[in-house]
Amino acid sequence: MTQSSLTDVDWSKIPAPADDGGAAHLKGMAVPPISLRATNDTSVMLSALDGRTVVFAYPRTGEPGKIGLVDDWDMIPGARGCTPQACAFRDLFADLRAAGAAQVFGLSTQSNDYQTEMASRLHLPFPVLSDEALEMTRALRLPTMSVAGLTLIKRLALVIDDARITHVFYPVFPPDRNAGDVLDWLKHNPR
Repeated sequence: MTQSSLTDVDWSKIPAPADDGGAAHLKGMAVPPISLRATNDTSVMLSALDGRTVVFAYPRTGEPGKIGLVDDWDMIPGARGCTPQACAFRDLFADLRAAGAAQVFGLSTQSNDYQTEMASRLHLPFPVLSDEALEMTRALRLPTMSVAGLTLIKRLALVIDDARITHVFYPVFPPDRNAGDVLDWLKHNPR
């Protein structure tokens, strides 16, 4: 089953991911000093950032009019919803900043070129980071899935305070509510 829109999704027809424990180790971890290429033509080292940072990770955004990675993408728990998740963070960006997020980033294993097109098309006010080489994914042991021979990050969100992970949202479902959940947590957990 493939739904026709990247943003209008009937979540009742999409299987929710289960908590497989893949992110249980992340809270309290220090972020390693790894530079990632960003869609604003910079390199970002999350471990060097001061203040509170929000990073939402996702498997893979789609491209309008292009064939999906695999025919049953929508039926892979946690796969569908990357564009709605990114758009929700876009729409709540100012609120997230007002609630204490000094920085907001998206993160996936897609190439920077792919992400740059997506960030421009969706008018994202924050950079998206490429972990195409899987350096951060492996260093943090982020939960992943393998689809069509590619290693993709399972959807999650991290709150990082001065290079240490202080909160983890995992699993995330439905994806379009993740930004609101992060915003609520930030409001109830000021620095």
